[in-house]
Amino acid sequence: MSAVTDPETPAPTDPLLEIYLERRANLVRFFAARSGSRIIAEDLAQELYVKLATRDQTITAENPIALIYRIATNVMLDRARGEARATARDAAWRRVAHASMGGEDVAEDIPADEAVASRQRLRQLVEAAGDLPPQMQRAFRLHKLEGRSHAETAQVMGLSVKSVEKHISAALKALTARLGR
Repeated sequence: MSAVTDPETPAPTDPLLEIYLERRANLVRFFAARSGSRIIAEDLAQELYVKLATRDQTITAENPIALIYRIATNVMLDRARGEARATARDAAWRRVAHASMGGEDVAEDIPADEAVASRQRLRQLVEAAGDLPPQMQRAFRLHKLEGRSHAETAQVMGLSVKSVEKHISAALKALTARLGR
């Protein structure tokens, strides 16, 4: 029985493309194991095919299978670098184009009554926090307002983590009692 071929699709004459086609399923598994996603693996396999098909065919290799896997690894690295650049670009754009507080984007268009109420609550909180004892106030500010961890706060203040936890807990109790929340 002879295999049916599409007359419009020429058979690859490039040995690397022939090996790619023979091992495509293995390459997809290779990509999936590293990316954690079958969909990404299929995309990477397609990118690998394009790289192989558009490369300088005068370059040959003693071990074509190793070359294919090396190019596959480079395709994955290129994708990871591109994603890292996109993430950095998006973060830079957010810093310029968005207001943020504590690492969270803040919507700039809030209703006026909510803005007034929020400013009033913030003013009350700042005033109440200003009445805390100095160490307690500093621990609260570093942890809750600047977003530092207990360990980072302890390091900055030259205290133990346990002491910082006690200061923050006491500050929260005092502020809750004063502000009634």
